[in-house]
Amino acid sequence: EHDERAEELLRRDPRASKHPADGKLMILVEEGIYLAGADNRSMWLDSYRIDVYPTTNEDYERFVRATGHRPPRHWLDGRCPANLVTHPVVWVTWHDATAYARWAGKTLPTAQQWEKAARGPRGRIYPWGNEPTAAKCNVAETGIDATTPVSRYQSGVSPAGVFDMCGNVWEWCSTEETPGSGRYELKGSAFTSPFERATPSLQNAANATMQDNDTGFRCVAPA
Repeated sequence: EHDERAEELLRRDPRASKHPADGKLMILVEEGIYLAGADNRSMWLDSYRIDVYPTTNEDYERFVRATGHRPPRHWLDGRCPANLVTHPVVWVTWHDATAYARWAGKTLPTAQQWEKAARGPRGRIYPWGNEPTAAKCNVAETGIDATTPVSRYQSGVSPAGVFDMCGNVWEWCSTEETPGSGRYELKGSAFTSPFERATPSLQNAANATMQDNDTGFRCVAPA
């Protein structure tokens, strides 16, 4: 159960904290330069905190109950399915993800914040290193063809200690593809994606109204 693992992380990692609004475990990403994009250019980012796990159906249900926001279409009778409690929420638009973030007193990460948390400061190709190991994430080659619990892939954790930065679900970012386009960057690939799409430096975007069975999000907060 990822709650026990969360408690352990809070005990042993001084960078870890629980967010007061939505109770999610967050980890501090220190300020400094990191290597960004496929060309590994140096970029400076201020420090910030990021959710260790993607937003789960259970997390999202608390938001839906508190606000009356429209539940995702795969919930029967508008309730979180018991077998998907620890899976990432899907069928959420960029607007849905942004509404959750606002309710929680957080924001969606910029594409840069997301990438630094996934790759670390030294430009790893994947969260776990430079070896292309499809077994460390939930991608098409894994053959599961569905979302998995957010704490499942422990060997795929990033240098910052963040889970599911490759595979499982695409994650919405706050960064627009081009200003005014209404299209927002998506990061991380999904269970539907071939492994070659899983590199965190990869660029992808979709219209803010898009929703799919392989798209979710996580949030960031000030340090």
